[in-house]
Amino acid sequence: MTPPVWTCNTVVSTPEDQWFDRKSFRTQGKDLAKTIIAFANSDGGTVALGIHSGQLEGLPSADQLNQFRQVGVEQVNPTVRYDLSVLDCRDEDGNPAQVCLIDVPASEQVHESAGGTCYLRVGDQSMKLNFDDQLELRYSKGERQFDSQPVRGAEDLGLAPLNTQNAEAYAGTIGARDAISALRGRHLLTRRDEVTVAAELLFGTDPQEFFPNALIRVLQYEGPRRETGRRQNIVEDIRIEGTLPSMIEEAAATVRRLFPRRRRLDDTGTFTWQATLPEDAWLEGLVNAVLHRSYSLTGDHIRVELYPDRIEITSPGRFPGLADPRTPLTIARFARNPLIARVAIDLGVGQELGEGIRRIYDEMRAGGFTDPEYRQTSGTVTLILRAEHAVDARTMDRLPRYADDVLVTLREARAPLGTGEIVDIMDVNRPAVQRALKALREEGLVTWSGQSPRDPRAVWSLPDTTLTP
Repeated sequence: MTPPVWTCNTVVSTPEDQWFDRKSFRTQGKDLAKTIIAFANSDGGTVALGIHSGQLEGLPSADQLNQFRQVGVEQVNPTVRYDLSVLDCRDEDGNPAQVCLIDVPASEQVHESAGGTCYLRVGDQSMKLNFDDQLELRYSKGERQFDSQPVRGAEDLGLAPLNTQNAEAYAGTIGARDAISALRGRHLLTRRDEVTVAAELLFGTDPQEFFPNALIRVLQYEGPRRETGRRQNIVEDIRIEGTLPSMIEEAAATVRRLFPRRRRLDDTGTFTWQATLPEDAWLEGLVNAVLHRSYSLTGDHIRVELYPDRIEITSPGRFPGLADPRTPLTIARFARNPLIARVAIDLGVGQELGEGIRRIYDEMRAGGFTDPEYRQTSGTVTLILRAEHAVDARTMDRLPRYADDVLVTLREARAPLGTGEIVDIMDVNRPAVQRALKALREEGLVTWSGQSPRDPRAVWSLPDTTLTP
């Protein structure tokens, strides 16, 4: 069916993007197939046919209409089944005109052209994938469509599990006639009008009734490490439930309240307490975790852990396919939950995973902080944002070999270390480590604490980042 947002004006004026493309009636079947394949392989989308250079073209011929209906069967492998609808309009001269709308759903399979070429939608382009990219896409398709499945246990409840007031508000946001039209138009209901996982998580009255671990825990620790037993140092442990948008809002407010601040000189020359880390960085990390976690892994929840010197955000599910967590900036745009991601964009919340990661890097670098760090286990991904300032390139050029390794060693130790301990950890000769430490001290990048130059108990540490809760 036609997504509720499309009118004769919006199909002409809406910019092409991840989910929308315009084409002429004269478009060749292979070119239309390319766009259909790209949408099906990514997050779905709509193709508007009958527009050229920003103008309505008039009426399609019978042969053109037949071609538009058959492309998904004849020129795509495996077949992509889509809805085609016709929007009746008038051109600038008042003559009858039509726009054919092809609504392509995101697919559980990987599709390619009759000639064996595979495409993926990236922004407003349909990009050809090489062999490695195709392999990664096939790996990532395994659980991508969990959010389009009906909610187990709610198959016979109709729309009862949903908060109709929230759904109606969303309908108004996207210009839909009513809540049902909005939910159907964004594929949030199955063909039998069953509530999908995405619909329940976004608009449910009580999403945790069906997904008990679809929640966020915000934990604040007193020291730089998580202690257990008698030494347990948890200051706050706040459990946040509700719909995804409401959880993001509440969790963000909680982090703002709990995370340490630092005294800084503002633009007016006054010392004020300001956030230790760029809010746009940790907020993007939080949104990414909520929108792109694996909701099919029902035994775990999202954890936001606040330490005096960093934020760690852990979410269930690995990076897509063969993506390497050591090089997160190379991760392609990806939405594990495409239906959830689409609604989030409508609501002004979140981006695809790859875009969100790039924004986190940009915000941290703009603030002069060290790059974000990602760690991946068999079932989780953790984002670590450290309140540590990066060393500028000119300074690094002046420093001797191993200086960067010394900084990493002290950063990961999170405790003062003696010269010998640093030598042992780095497995580098002592004179080289001593040269690096001396240069770092002269640049003010490390501090030395001891009673005398030959004090065997002297230690090295990173400069104090005096924070306050």
